[in-house]
Amino acid sequence: SSWDVELVRRVGVAIGIEARSQDLAVVLGPGINIKRSPLCGRNFEYLSEDPHLSGELGAAMVSGIQSQGVGTSLKHFAVNNQETDRLKVSANVDERALRETYLAGFERVVKEALPWTVMCSYNRINGVYASQDPWLLTEVLRDEWGFDGLVMSDWGAVDDPVAAVAAGLDLEMPSSHGAGAAKIVAAIGKGELAVEVLDTAIGRLVCLLERALPGVDSDDRVDEDAHHALAQEFAADCVVLLKNEDSILPLECDGSRIAVIGEFARTPRYQGAGSSRVNPTRIDNALDALRKRLGDDIPLDFAPGFGVDDAEVDGAALLTGAVEVAAGAATVIVFLGLPPGAESEGLDRQHIDLPVEQIAVLDAVAAVNDRVIVVLANGAVVATDSWLGNANAIVEGWLGGQACGTAIADVLMGATNPSGRLAETMPIRLADTPAFLNFPGQDHEVNYGEGIFVGYRHYDAVDIPVSFPFGHGLSYTTFEYSNLDVAMVDQADAENNWQGAPRVSVSLTVTNVGERSGKEVVQLYLNSLDLPMPRPVRELRGFTKLHLDPGESGLVSFVLTERDLSHWSTRAHGWILEPGMFGIEIGASSRDIRLASTFVVDGPRPELPLQYDSTLEEWLDHPVGHDLLVKALRDAPGGDFSSLIADAEQVRMVASFPMARLITMMGGALSERMIDDLLSELGAGN
Repeated sequence: SSWDVELVRRVGVAIGIEARSQDLAVVLGPGINIKRSPLCGRNFEYLSEDPHLSGELGAAMVSGIQSQGVGTSLKHFAVNNQETDRLKVSANVDERALRETYLAGFERVVKEALPWTVMCSYNRINGVYASQDPWLLTEVLRDEWGFDGLVMSDWGAVDDPVAAVAAGLDLEMPSSHGAGAAKIVAAIGKGELAVEVLDTAIGRLVCLLERALPGVDSDDRVDEDAHHALAQEFAADCVVLLKNEDSILPLECDGSRIAVIGEFARTPRYQGAGSSRVNPTRIDNALDALRKRLGDDIPLDFAPGFGVDDAEVDGAALLTGAVEVAAGAATVIVFLGLPPGAESEGLDRQHIDLPVEQIAVLDAVAAVNDRVIVVLANGAVVATDSWLGNANAIVEGWLGGQACGTAIADVLMGATNPSGRLAETMPIRLADTPAFLNFPGQDHEVNYGEGIFVGYRHYDAVDIPVSFPFGHGLSYTTFEYSNLDVAMVDQADAENNWQGAPRVSVSLTVTNVGERSGKEVVQLYLNSLDLPMPRPVRELRGFTKLHLDPGESGLVSFVLTERDLSHWSTRAHGWILEPGMFGIEIGASSRDIRLASTFVVDGPRPELPLQYDSTLEEWLDHPVGHDLLVKALRDAPGGDFSSLIADAEQVRMVASFPMARLITMMGGALSERMIDDLLSELGAGN
């Protein structure tokens, strides 16, 4: 939620330094799978519901770590969006959704940051295990994207080691104690697997070893104080101020008593469960940090209110104690969140609600005090609508790492101006989510029926109200946007990159018109206004975070490439750019658009391939095939049949028919060789 590429890179550098100090050659991360559903048990370690944001932040993390001579393992490749049945489930996804949503972030990281390794996922993709999918591991990852590193399996993900090696997997993890190796040797002996394929896999492993050796046995020492300070900076930068009614925050310390309610203030929940768990060098808690910030002159009372994952706690007594502490306080800060057992590798959540005992505490506190601030500790989004009215302010602190307590205190007290933005939509209810009817599937199958309409793309397309939209986050200051300029780039002067030549430049001015210094996340969304292909209402195509002092203005610039303007065509099996009108929207969230403009992409429509089973509509839409078809109908041996496509109503009725069936239905009036002749002529013309 920082949306800060440079800060993420700095965190990556710190992780790389710590890995070297422990003689670790490869860090198993980052995980950049799309947050398809808020129920996914590993959402706390993934980055976003949006592939552009995930890809940019993931590339920054990889670059930072690998700058220290330590490798990364980009994971989980691919379409690992649930924990339920994760070792067998087949994620059934259409080709366009795969390319635009579930693979796009991986592609960006691979091409921009060159990770040393990629870790394939447990699940199947359209029926094929990721660990033994030649299309995924060889055709896409290596041949298309140019990946030159090693592909390892997730722990225990290999179903058939022979098929895995043949598909492009290089390393089975953690070990099969020789069983997999024996099957591979046997397959080579039987001629079922070429020894050259095994040699290639071993060669990639040797290359990884050669990359890693310079970092082994390093003398690096970690400056734990500096890294803890970075952890604090990062945690604070990721805090999202969701609500701030009547500017109750930052706290005004006038000597009045403050009440802190909630065990999370004293016992912070700062990380998720499962294989992501780490040992912190130290842990800050918000209660101590607040007491330190307030000093001795401002009284602060605490009540736990509820237990953390403890069924033996006397809930009634804790609730009574919370009410007693809250009554009469100038302000009450209530720390709520998900218990540790609610979010973990290996299981998905069943709902998005906070525990009922915590809501009961909040209700009781709000009944005796009308100045209530809620601080959340959760790795994935929670529903807020049922208790939103009981909170004057809501501070989303997430799982903020070992320095989360001090970071939260800094935001509450105003030492840090919050600048985090939601990397995922917070829905009103689970039933509103795009994957609601298709999660987590059954009988080892899950259908991605929502296609490309994941996250805000879904909510904005169907205009569903949400609690807080993608990209949302408040500040203690105010920013104004102005002077939007959109211009086409001169292609002769454009520098090519993996995304194609720049096509459009966008610039604007952002001004801090408030009284505090702060950071603003400027978001660029693209929409297509007149293209026939269904597209989302808006899609994130750029963002930047800038710091501005009161009265200061900053120039923000973006460049949109050919890839940014394109969509995936299942007919062409590739990215295509169609001419037409596009819209540029600049906003502070997907639903807080401040400036807008349009531009037009000129040029011929792309020539999508025609095949034997192409429809009449596809032939008529083809810039070359249209004229060839008209000529063939006019010059047909049985007479002039061009009138068949002259009547618009008749064309609409039969437009979806493959040409071969139309010819058959005409009873031999047209030659059945006509399509072959047309395709031959079309091929010769190209």
